[in-house]
Amino acid sequence: MSSLTIHSIDPTLKAALDREASRRGTSKNQLVKDLLARDLGVSTAAEAHSEYREFCGLWTEEDARDFTRIQESNEHVDLSEWQD
Repeated sequence: MSSLTIHSIDPTLKAALDREASRRGTSKNQLVKDLLARDLGVSTAAEAHSEYREFCGLWTEEDARDFTRIQESNEHVDLSEWQD
């Protein structure tokens, strides 16, 4: 894979990229790649799987904290409850 650096991004464009990346729940890097691919008519592997993204269990930071808190409160497992 190759890399591309874009210099002197206008503050208004940067703010729009920040907002859109946040709205989509993705990085600015991924957003720019997605926008370029779409506008140039290039299909990407990520695009091929994007229709399933909503089913992939994407968590917010709050979801992850809640899960960790619950797991920590259930540290002890009684193996006799799981054996025949």
